[in-house]
Amino acid sequence: MKLKAKVKDGIVEVKSMFKHDMLSYQEAERKKVPANFLTYIVATVGTDVVFEMSVSQFVSKDPFIKFTFKGAAGDEVVVKTTDLLGNKEEDKVTVK
Repeated sequence: MKLKAKVKDGIVEVKSMFKHDMLSYQEAERKKVPANFLTYIVATVGTDVVFEMSVSQFVSKDPFIKFTFKGAAGDEVVVKTTDLLGNKEEDKVTVK
């Protein structure tokens, strides 16, 4: 997972690139492997949820997601993902 976060006029823009194969059921069947794709993405600053998204098999491989929220330089954004097989990943970025 790659994260960048910049603030301008009190609005933080977070750009995130997730490294995931996003194998749909059809692709997995052809490759004879289990289907696996991201199902949930959440971003928090402290205890506040600033972005939340349910994901399906119809999102492309290695998805890129951009979102904004009101914040300030120095805030720490924590992004967590969960995939269909229950694997979890977490990464942090400090707003510049």
